[in-house]
Amino acid sequence: MSLKSSNKTDVNTTELVMTIDAETFEKAVEREYQRQRRNIVIKGFRKGHVSRKLAERTFGEGAFYEGAINSLVGPEIDSAVRETGLNLVDRPSVEVNSIDKENGVEFKAICVTKPEIEISDYKGMIVPKRSVKEITDADIDEQIDIIRKKNARIVSVDDRPAQMGDEVVIDFEGFFGDEPFEGGKGEDHPLRLGSGQFIAGFEEQIVGHNVGDNFDVNVTFPEDYQMTDYAGKDAVFKCSLKEITYEELPEIDDELIKDATDFDTVEEYRADIRTKLEESAKRQSESAFESAILEKLIEKVDAPIPNCMFEQRIDALVNMFDQQLRQQGMDLKLYYQYTGMDEDSFRDTYRERAVSEVKLRLALEKIAELENIEISEEELNKGLEEVAAANNVDVETIKRFIPIGDYTEDLRVQKAVELVKENAVAEIPVEEETPAEEGTPAEGTENAE
Repeated sequence: MSLKSSNKTDVNTTELVMTIDAETFEKAVEREYQRQRRNIVIKGFRKGHVSRKLAERTFGEGAFYEGAINSLVGPEIDSAVRETGLNLVDRPSVEVNSIDKENGVEFKAICVTKPEIEISDYKGMIVPKRSVKEITDADIDEQIDIIRKKNARIVSVDDRPAQMGDEVVIDFEGFFGDEPFEGGKGEDHPLRLGSGQFIAGFEEQIVGHNVGDNFDVNVTFPEDYQMTDYAGKDAVFKCSLKEITYEELPEIDDELIKDATDFDTVEEYRADIRTKLEESAKRQSESAFESAILEKLIEKVDAPIPNCMFEQRIDALVNMFDQQLRQQGMDLKLYYQYTGMDEDSFRDTYRERAVSEVKLRLALEKIAELENIEISEEELNKGLEEVAAANNVDVETIKRFIPIGDYTEDLRVQKAVELVKENAVAEIPVEEETPAEEGTPAEGTENAE
């Protein structure tokens, strides 16, 4: 094989023209004949005993050319790509220019290459950052209420009428005038008053009734009701209230905390909740700050990017979703049936995300290159150990399944993220700043003389 020429024909596209000499091509044709020989059938000859000359006379001189060329093209293109130093992002498309036994083969490979990204001003970017949420007693009380609800007891009511928040059990039947309508009947139906489960106004009319009461509930179906035959119609539901219950929440005391948590006192539990909520608030603030930084990086990527890179990212996202579905006993085909989508419309839901992720990756790889970011053996081993621990396997097993080159590049990209983040300037919104009071020296200026 020889590389005849290499020409950049378009942005991110290079055309390689290559030749395969006659001798190499002849050997490949012979190998292809031998591979197909056992399956060649010509009337009057036993299967597997047809000579190459007869086969070519019967089926044409080029009967084995396609297989021969296919066996040569892949390795030849790989060699040419190494020689030219091209960084491909997709499989090249191949076109044969000429082919004959005397002169061999000339073909061209149209190569889509990784785009060259220009990126600057990635250090010192001014990025909005929200302040860390202050944790209040009300926030802690919300978490404690979860414990209370888990330990609540259900109390039956027989000495008062139903009120909002109660859980009731009712029988009901709906009528348009004197005629019952389909789907309007239920027996022993549980309903939490105030949940909004029924048509507006229904639940409010149960309030004030006692167990054993029979009563009418008058409602009007909404104009945009999903069953168009019912939309806008007045209806009467004849109801029977069979049961009223409510949740009785326990008092928060040391005894409940001991029974329901790993703490001994309410004070200890509240302190732990505060610590965890504060840590969570800090993580949320940092995560939002990092997302804003990365969005700014994406905006800086303005170079033309081959569409195949976006399609490949969509492929990966769709495959991940498919795997999640399979873990739940579904697959994409069934998902399409449920949602009324097809493959194209489903892929389109990932397109915007794919474009952003490809641009971000290219930006970070360029920053890693500009900053000469390298991954030490110690950093690589530490990363592999963390992956192994997360998957409950040993490091050697991880090494067999993870392409080390790709993983190393992932680590370089992550270091690029950290570099950009460390150099970003957080801009706190004006309304969140606390200005010094008039006549009060700003912090750090006291005793300046």
